[in-house]
Amino acid sequence: MDAAERELFATGIGHATVQHTGAALDAAFDDLGWRDALADDPRAAVSTVFELQGGAGCTSSALDVVVLAALGLDGAPDIGVVLPPPGRTGPPGTVAGEGVDVGGLGTVCFPDRDRAVVIAGAGEAGDDGCVVAVVARADLEQRTVRGLDPCLGLVEVTGAHVPATPRPASADAWSVAVAAGQRALGHELVGASRTMLELAREHALERVQFGRPIASFQAVRHRLAEAYVAIEAADAALGAAWDDGTPLAAAVAKAVAGRSARTVSRHCQQVLAGIGFTTEHALHGHVRRAIVLDRLLGDARSLTRRMGADLLERRSLPSILPL
Repeated sequence: MDAAERELFATGIGHATVQHTGAALDAAFDDLGWRDALADDPRAAVSTVFELQGGAGCTSSALDVVVLAALGLDGAPDIGVVLPPPGRTGPPGTVAGEGVDVGGLGTVCFPDRDRAVVIAGAGEAGDDGCVVAVVARADLEQRTVRGLDPCLGLVEVTGAHVPATPRPASADAWSVAVAAGQRALGHELVGASRTMLELAREHALERVQFGRPIASFQAVRHRLAEAYVAIEAADAALGAAWDDGTPLAAAVAKAVAGRSARTVSRHCQQVLAGIGFTTEHALHGHVRRAIVLDRLLGDARSLTRRMGADLLERRSLPSILPL
């Protein structure tokens, strides 16, 4: 996409994310050519869709589309993807005879799908004997996940000896798919963080104490400045992950985005003070969303710990992209 096409695409996606959510947003994305844009310019399509989705706090099955595309599978509207449980990055399934055992998560539109793709394999990274299995969604047990952010619409997906015909996948299929999902979630975290900062900025300009807006107080400015720096750091890490294209860079970007979102949440809550705790104010929804998104496909803490363990095991440092 050229600059004009990207601007037009972003405008359409922006209108869709503030007007729709769930299945209605999926339909709007399809009408706007989201899947074609993903095939034509993945970086522009993913960054636009997920940052705007994160900023609006809406939900869709766009993550399924991204993961399926990374796996080289048909992203038909009747197919969903089983994601790993919160905080994990390993395959959500294991081979069990002629079927698969499944334990993971589905996105908001998963219950409406006819089929589901399950990646099954051994090992945390999913590179040891990884297989791809398409199963009937009706053969899986599903439970709506309420928890911290029920509006996200996640469902717990389980199944034992689910009938399937697994087929071998390339050695790096799962790691490539996880990296694609991590980049997408990183952009969604950045979008949520930008909205939280804007809410805090508006409050600081409007709230008057001691005869002047609190935005003029140095402590408030420091909070907002640190939140802004955290967002830009996450955005830069995501840009580097796209340039580098490796699973390691994607994991680093996801970890930075998750940690930055928590930093932004903390500082914006401090600026908003009591009003930020109320259900009437929009901040709490974005804070909840950021915490849950951080947990999907590996949270900042577990990803950092795992990367550190890998460095100690290899006893060598990877090449680092200039930021």
